[in-house]
Amino acid sequence: MYYVYFLKSKNHDFHYIGSTRHLNIRFMEHNNGKSQSTKHYAPFELISYIAVRTRHHANELERYFKTGSGTAIAKKRIFNDL
Repeated sequence: MYYVYFLKSKNHDFHYIGSTRHLNIRFMEHNNGKSQSTKHYAPFELISYIAVRTRHHANELERYFKTGSGTAIAKKRIFNDL
């Protein structure tokens, strides 16, 4: 399985959307500052994830959630109760 995941910084107003095959390992990397794009915003909490069968589908979903309309959907449906 591949995962599209949604993170929220515990100390900053920052959300991150990514995709991976190994969700637990990737989540630890984000929290340990090993990801260049998120290291200044750690620590994170995992808000949600979507599991799909193929890497291609995960990459497509990640790209979609990083577009204007995808970000609006994520804010309304995934990050809305925070």
